Amino acid sequence: MTGWTAPVPSAPDAPAEVSRAARRRFAAAWAQTLLGTSYVPMTSAEVEGRLSGYTDRLVDALLGDPFDAAAARAVGADLVGVHFTSAESLARTADLIGAELLRLLELDETPVWRRRVAALQGALCSGFVQAARKRTLDEQEAIRQAVLDARDAVEHALRTSEARFRAIFSEAAIGIGIAGMDGRILEVNDSLRRILDRPADELRRMSVPDLMHPEDTDGLWRMYQELVRGERDQYRVEKQFSRPDGGTVWTEMIVSLVRGEDGLPLYQAVMIEDVTDRRMLQERLRHQAMHDPLTGLPNRALFLERLTSVLRGHAPDERVALCYMDLDGFKVINDSLGHHVGDELLVTVAKRLAVAVHGDDRLVARMGGDEFVILLQNSAGVQQATEVAETVFDALDQPIRISGQELSVSASIGIVERTVRGQTAGELMRDADVTLYWAKADGKRRWAMFDPDRNATEVARLRLSAQLPAALERGEFYVDYQPLVGMRRNDVVGVEALVRWAHPELGRLGPDRFIGLAEETGLIVPLGRWVLRQACLQGRRWARELGADAPFVSVNLAVRQSRDPNLVSDVAAILDETGLDPAKLQLELTESAIMGTADEPLESLRELSRMGVRIAIDDFGTGYSNLAYLRHLPVHELKIAGSFVEGLREADREDPVDARIVRTLVDLAHALGLTVTAEGVETRAQARRIAETGCETAQGYLFARPGPPEAVHELIIGGVPG
Repeated sequence: MTGWTAPVPSAPDAPAEVSRAARRRFAAAWAQTLLGTSYVPMTSAEVEGRLSGYTDRLVDALLGDPFDAAAARAVGADLVGVHFTSAESLARTADLIGAELLRLLELDETPVWRRRVAALQGALCSGFVQAARKRTLDEQEAIRQAVLDARDAVEHALRTSEARFRAIFSEAAIGIGIAGMDGRILEVNDSLRRILDRPADELRRMSVPDLMHPEDTDGLWRMYQELVRGERDQYRVEKQFSRPDGGTVWTEMIVSLVRGEDGLPLYQAVMIEDVTDRRMLQERLRHQAMHDPLTGLPNRALFLERLTSVLRGHAPDERVALCYMDLDGFKVINDSLGHHVGDELLVTVAKRLAVAVHGDDRLVARMGGDEFVILLQNSAGVQQATEVAETVFDALDQPIRISGQELSVSASIGIVERTVRGQTAGELMRDADVTLYWAKADGKRRWAMFDPDRNATEVARLRLSAQLPAALERGEFYVDYQPLVGMRRNDVVGVEALVRWAHPELGRLGPDRFIGLAEETGLIVPLGRWVLRQACLQGRRWARELGADAPFVSVNLAVRQSRDPNLVSDVAAILDETGLDPAKLQLELTESAIMGTADEPLESLRELSRMGVRIAIDDFGTGYSNLAYLRHLPVHELKIAGSFVEGLREADREDPVDARIVRTLVDLAHALGLTVTAEGVETRAQARRIAETGCETAQGYLFARPGPPEAVHELIIGGVPG
């Protein structure tokens, strides 16, 4: 058993020395306190002299810097060494150190000194227990050896051996009892009588089964039966006994089988040590380890232990539910009003949860921060779980007053409810955590139920997101091109570059599957740079092959790309590397992106425009443009969103609203000196009506779907059908 001492900070302004008189006062008080607690073969003066030396070691440790409680552990062991072995000796010593050490040594009772005193108490108790335990084990071994020696002793030494055994038996600090093989108790010593708090005569009228406790395990009873049958010679267990006053004493018990010379079992010998204090200390330490120190609720460790026990101990078709909750806006409260307010808020929330959600089949725990979780054993179904969530919402509706401020708080809750079959604690917690963030994404004071289909979709997205960097390195991306057709001559004047992913497992993936992921992870910048280089290389090939008939290439820029400080230098480097004329490159940004562009990114667009690169606004009309601001942007072209062109597709009629919008957008663009491209053109009626508005170019499935450069080349050479 290894002692442990909590870290204690160094004491500020520690006195250089404590007077000898103060040390003598404490040693004298200590000697007086220990008087009569144990039999010690020393005079009072000798005891006080010995304790004076111990006092010096304790005081030196108390005042030491850095502080080290190891000396107190040695003092505890030395107390046992000079025969202060009773629990009363230890208790009085610990009480005296805690209550009187600072006062008798004339030291101020500051928190630092109190923590140091507490550390000395703990270390002294640890050393005492270790030494007492070693002594007990030594005594046990001596007793066992005495029993064995008695069996083998010759006749002329029998009375001497019996006297020695009787002395050890009677005076031992641990309880000893002897029972027959029928279980009837034959003899007990005074220590055993005191441990069980029963008279010796009463114990001799009892049998071993009479001392079994209702909470004793089947395993303990099985080991006893094996010993009685002679199948084992010894077993060692922790066992509790009931006392006549209704109390319980915890013991460490060793039961041994005593055999005769013929090898047949004769007696049962039991040695019992009272470990109630140790057990209580272990329970306190376990409680501290398993409960949140701020709120007093069970912590993550206890919750997972309970959840694992439920999953293992219930029938496969029984159900369990988790409600994983997080306080809405807690970080704002914590950061703005201070952590002390945040802590008080958490304590109040914990109290409300404990009152609102209670019962033997329910457990509320704090997982850390502002996250709590509720376990519902034997769940009655989804409805019960959602009712618990609503109960939590109601419990938090009442404002919380802290430090004169009234705070309103709500929660988001992720719910998982299912049978226990095949489940693990880790899987349930993971799914509940995921569902919690679904609820938070939906807004405040919401609960969300776990959806396996939605989870599978998000897992797939995460997997794709993780695969993106390697896919770019392995060259799994490629570029398709869709023509932009001139309405006057029905010829290919430009092409839009559209990136695709040739996924080795999922096949061809369109940009809708991965562009959003690339933006979230930041990979959109290197991916966009790669697409730009590929498009410029292809544009340069067309320029060499087709000369003046070569189309310009239009490349989409994501929001993060437009705000990349290296955008201008990257474009310039790629144009220089590929040899493409800047006039043959067009960069497309969405309306919301370009309208929300700050000064620095906007200056980048202006610099690109001065280089000769065309700038286009994609999906124009779907955002909320400031038209007065639009005239000052470095834009050359507007691309009308396909949703407006949709109303022009029917041959016999057109949607008057869409037709008016398209004409207005075209007129607006022309008034600003911009060209216009209509997207999503799929019918000849749409193409005809678009041409009538004065729109310069169009793109859509009517002319061609996105395809490889070779297909575009054929359209340029052979002409667009139509």
